[in-house]
Amino acid sequence: MLNLFILLLERVGLIILIAYILMNINHFKSMMNMRDSRRSQWQLIIIFGCFSMISNFTGIQIRGDEIINGTVYNHLDPDASLANTRVLTIGVSGLIGGPFVALAVALISGIYRVYIGGADAYIYLISSIVIALVSGYFGYKAMRANRYPTIVKGTLIGGTTEIIQMLCILIFSDNTEHAWTLVKLIAIPMISINSIGTAIFLSIILSTIKQEEETRAIQTHDVLQLANQTLPYFRSGLNEQSAKKAAEIILDLMRVSAVAITNRKDILTHVGAASDHHVAQKAIITNLSKRAIQTGTLKEAYSSEEIGCNHPGCPLEAAIVVPLRVKNDVVGTLKLYFTDKYDVNFSDKQLATGLAEIFSSQLELGQAETQSALIRDAEIKSLQAQVNPHFFFNAINTISALVRIDSEKARELLLQLSQFFRSNLQGARNNTISLEKELQQVESYLSLEQARYPDRFHVSFDIDDTCYGALVPPFAIQILVENAIKHAFKNRKYDNKIIVNAHKVHSGLVISVTDNGHGIPIEKLDKIGKTSVHSDSGTGSALENLNRRLDGLFGYEASLQIHSNQQGTIVSCTIPYHNSEEEKI
Repeated sequence: MLNLFILLLERVGLIILIAYILMNINHFKSMMNMRDSRRSQWQLIIIFGCFSMISNFTGIQIRGDEIINGTVYNHLDPDASLANTRVLTIGVSGLIGGPFVALAVALISGIYRVYIGGADAYIYLISSIVIALVSGYFGYKAMRANRYPTIVKGTLIGGTTEIIQMLCILIFSDNTEHAWTLVKLIAIPMISINSIGTAIFLSIILSTIKQEEETRAIQTHDVLQLANQTLPYFRSGLNEQSAKKAAEIILDLMRVSAVAITNRKDILTHVGAASDHHVAQKAIITNLSKRAIQTGTLKEAYSSEEIGCNHPGCPLEAAIVVPLRVKNDVVGTLKLYFTDKYDVNFSDKQLATGLAEIFSSQLELGQAETQSALIRDAEIKSLQAQVNPHFFFNAINTISALVRIDSEKARELLLQLSQFFRSNLQGARNNTISLEKELQQVESYLSLEQARYPDRFHVSFDIDDTCYGALVPPFAIQILVENAIKHAFKNRKYDNKIIVNAHKVHSGLVISVTDNGHGIPIEKLDKIGKTSVHSDSGTGSALENLNRRLDGLFGYEASLQIHSNQQGTIVSCTIPYHNSEEEKI
């Protein structure tokens, strides 16, 4: 009996070894997490069906009270029986996959056991089906509760299923004496082995799941820590300073060799390995990043060639590149680099994807906060730049001078000044206003400026009839016109022309302001609209604020486009076309 126990233990060891190997394969672990799906259940049937076949092949032949070991059995003599781990595979398949999996495995195992033959072989098909129903029932209850049976319960069920096997032998055998002799010999070893084997099998599954949960908990902790530490930087926007701080935090907390963050065109920062040639403020050099931006999907590479860096001796062997999004638009990438391609695993890709989603949310949240602040700032800047004491007193002085000369003109300018104030206050309360109202604001402003500088400049409007109801950001055109008046015609008193144009293309609205001024100096052209540019006539912050508002409202595609030479300047933007009447509906 002890000899049989040790021999069966060797067979169980083989099954347990295979189970341990499977539980360390990502596909099998994923399948176990979705074991209630039909696809996973068919895969479990195949796996445990193979286990049951191995159990039958490697069984131990019993003749009377004699144990015969050492052969792979395809057929048994009529008076022989087979002690094996078949019940273990059926029982565990039921506990894991439920009754459907258990019955299928039972049929595979039982039919093949009948084919092998031996004394009363049909009994093992009957017992297999009964065992499948019992184990499948407990497995079904565990699946409904979204858990696995405990090790203690598994041990009891494993012993119970083997007892069922012994009872079936005694009940259905044609030779009661032979059946009793067989049961006395194999019952204790097989019940013990089945209980132990089921317990070990479940312990491997449960320990693997616990390890996965602990790993996810650690990753969650790392992600939360990263999110907490990077939040202030990403909420300030995607720029070189914020990107560098965030990348340093990621490199410190993650198992990576280098971290890079880009916008759509340039490397904002690169910290870690290969920072000698992956340099901030340079254009993106890796093809992998370019493809991630173009497709908007995660990209991975496992060689320097796949990364696409042409620098000789680049130590980076693997990379994960994840797009960063704001309002469904790709605004940049998060790149995790490795100097050893074998360091990359499935968890790294999951973590990179999760981080990119969090960082994208942080960017979007920061942009929403910035947008709210910019609306208030636009109101303040507009009032400061256009309704400051200097402008106000100049307007009053102009009106005062006209009262004695042309009272009707003075009255008209007072109404325009009133309209100007009213439009400023109304427009500051909304993200968008109709193009018609915006043009009224511009005309009020121009009336006051024209009174101060008669015939100094001429402003004409070229507006499509279908565009007057289009929604535009308040003060947008006014700021562009004011900018042209203040900066385009320095020291020139005649032939100063400004054209305001608005027309519809496809689903967008193109707005442009053109002047025939002196043009913008080359050294300032790249900075205008992106940062404050100080000059004798102002700080240049109005265009920067307008550009950021356009970006926040409509995305980077709506940013200001500036074309300038010595013959003049065109400042334009293309925004989505929305009609004010549609908004009311």
